[in-house]
Amino acid sequence: MDVRARFFVLLCLIGLTCAEPVKFIDCGSSSGKVSIVDITPCASQPCRLERGQSYSVNVTFDSAVQSQSSTAVVHGIVAGVPIPFPIPIEDGCKSGIQCPIQKQQQYHYLNSLPVKSEYPAIKLVVEWELRDDNKKDLFCIRFPVQIVN
Repeated sequence: MDVRARFFVLLCLIGLTCAEPVKFIDCGSSSGKVSIVDITPCASQPCRLERGQSYSVNVTFDSAVQSQSSTAVVHGIVAGVPIPFPIPIEDGCKSGIQCPIQKQQQYHYLNSLPVKSEYPAIKLVVEWELRDDNKKDLFCIRFPVQIVN
């Protein structure tokens, strides 16, 4: 793990102590169960995400399956339409999870959610999936956010 990745993981772990749990909806976690979702910083809900900033997303979940890999897929849902939301690291095994993923173990998935300056100021729902080898959801969560200036 290079220095930047270690620094990012350290920042995320520090964020775990400061973050408030985010209310979320499970949207089909067929291969796991989510217990906690934290977004740092997020002082109130829906989380107010400032354009040009990046936010830490920490998801604690239990895996119900074994998997050699995991892949994150993120969408912003606007007026019921899912729009791809790019994240810096799609590989869950490089986002705080030690692979292979074992059945009936707890994991702490850590990633960042960059909010680009060109995004419009809007309320939306973020859908975040982490898929196993069989493209089934280790977790699928939805949480409301508001992009602000």
